[in-house]
Amino acid sequence: VKLLDVLLQSYSASLLLGLTVLLLVFLLSSFNLNSGKHGKEPPGPRPLPVIGNLLQLDLSRAYHSFQELSKKYGSVFTVYLGPQKVVVLAGYKTVKEALVQRDEEFGERDTFPILREFHKGHGVLWSNGDSWKEMRRFALTNLRDFGMGKKACEDKIIEECQQLIEVFKKFKGEPFETMQPINYAVSNIICSMVYGSRFEYDDPEFTSMVDRTNRSILLSGSPSVLLYNMFPRLFKWVSDKREFLENVSANRKQNFALFRQLKQTLNPEMCRGFVDAFLVRKQSLEASGIKNSHFHDDNLLITVLNLFNAGTETTSTTLRWGLLLMAKHPQIQDQVQEELRRVIGDRQVQVADRKSLPFTDAVIHETQRLASIVPTALPHKTSKDVVFQGYMIKKGTTVYPLLTSVLHDASEWEKPHSFHPAHFLDKEGKFVKRDAFMPFSAGRRICLGESLARMELFLFFTTLLQHFRFAPAPGVTEDELDLTPRGGITLGPSPHKLCAVSRM
Repeated sequence: VKLLDVLLQSYSASLLLGLTVLLLVFLLSSFNLNSGKHGKEPPGPRPLPVIGNLLQLDLSRAYHSFQELSKKYGSVFTVYLGPQKVVVLAGYKTVKEALVQRDEEFGERDTFPILREFHKGHGVLWSNGDSWKEMRRFALTNLRDFGMGKKACEDKIIEECQQLIEVFKKFKGEPFETMQPINYAVSNIICSMVYGSRFEYDDPEFTSMVDRTNRSILLSGSPSVLLYNMFPRLFKWVSDKREFLENVSANRKQNFALFRQLKQTLNPEMCRGFVDAFLVRKQSLEASGIKNSHFHDDNLLITVLNLFNAGTETTSTTLRWGLLLMAKHPQIQDQVQEELRRVIGDRQVQVADRKSLPFTDAVIHETQRLASIVPTALPHKTSKDVVFQGYMIKKGTTVYPLLTSVLHDASEWEKPHSFHPAHFLDKEGKFVKRDAFMPFSAGRRICLGESLARMELFLFFTTLLQHFRFAPAPGVTEDELDLTPRGGITLGPSPHKLCAVSRM
C-alpha cells in the first residue's frame, strides 16, 4: 500500500489540497538535509519537504522497504518518515555493534505519538531513566519469583497444554482458525504470573481483553495509524486511531477492576503474583514515609499491560507460524513426530527433554528465524552524539534496528529465505546455537520474558505435535498455504484454517 493509494482511498480531496499547499510552503523554506557542521550523517534517499521519503515506502510493509533501501545505501542509512528523521540499522554485524557493544549510546527508547498519551513514560517497554531501570529490575526479579524459567512455571504451561488439547479435540479433525485458542492458552501463562490465577477460555472478561489486545496490535501497523504517528495533527480523526485508543481504554478499566479485587484480598505474607508484589512494595514504601517512589498506580498499570501484551502476542504468533509451517512442510512434521515418538513416547514432554530433541529444537528456532515476527525492533534513540561506522548520529535521533535483516542476513544464513531447520544442526545432527539468532532483540533492551517465551514455545509446540497431525483444510494443497505475513508491530500469519487430526 503506497502512501498515495492510502490517501486516495481513505481521505478527501480537501486533505490532498491541504497537503499540496503545505508542500509548496515548505518547498519555499529551507529544508536541512545533511548539515556538514557535525560531520557526515548516514546517507539515504533524498527526502521531499514535509512528506520526507513516504513515496519510497510501502506503508503496509515498511520493514521490506527498509531492506530494499539498505541494498542501495548500506547498513546504516537515514530515512524521513514525514518530518521525522530515522536512522535504520541493517545486518547482523551492524545491529549487534549498536545494541550489544554500544548499548549505552543506543539503549534509550523512543515511542510513537499514539502510545505517548497512554503510557506517559511509565512501565517497562516505553520508559527511560531511573523509572525504567527500577521497573525492569522489579519485573525480572518478581517474574522469576513467580516461576519464570522454573519448574513451577513448567507445570503451569503443561496444565495449559492439556486445556488447549481439549479445545483442539473438539474440532474432530475439521478445519478451524487456531488464533483464538492459542492466544487464550498463551495469555493464561502470563496471567497466572501477573494476577496469580488463570482464566477459563469462555470467560468474557478474559477473552475480550485478549481479543482487544490482538486487535490493537494489528491496528498499530495500519497505514492510517502510521500516518497519524507521522502527522498527529493532520490525521487525528482516523477511525483506526480511535478504535485503538478505545481498546486501550477498555483494557485499562478492566485492569483497574482486577487490581481492586486483588487489593481487597491482599496478604503481604503470601503474594499470588506480580500485582500483589507491586502493591506490597508500594505499601511498604508509603509506610516508610517515601511518597515519590516509582511504585505508583500508573507504573503498576502500564507495566502490567506491557507484560500482558508482550507475553501474549509474540509467543502465540510464533506458535501459529510453527503449526502453519508444519502443515506446509509435512516431511519436516514427520521428522519432528518421529523424534518425539522415539525419545518421548506417550509421556508428557518436559523442558529437560530439549537437549534430547535436537531436530525439534532446530525446527522451533527456524520458525522464529524465518517468521521474524518483530521485523523492526521497538524504536531506540541515541543517548548522546554518536560517531558510528564513520557517521555522525546526533543525540535524540530515532533508531530502528532492523531485526528481520539480521534473521535473514545472507552472509550469516545458508538459506535465509527458506524454511531450513539445518541452520541449527551440525553434521552429526546436534543442535547448534547461531550468533545471528536475535528474535528477542539484544543488549539492555532485550525482551525480559525471553526465558518464559522459550519454555512456552518448546512445551506447547512439542505437546501439540505429540497429539495432533496438522494439515491444510480439505481442498487446499500444501503449496497453496499462504505464508504472506499480516502486519502490525508484529507479523502474524494471514487468516487461515488448519486441521488438527488426533494421533493419540
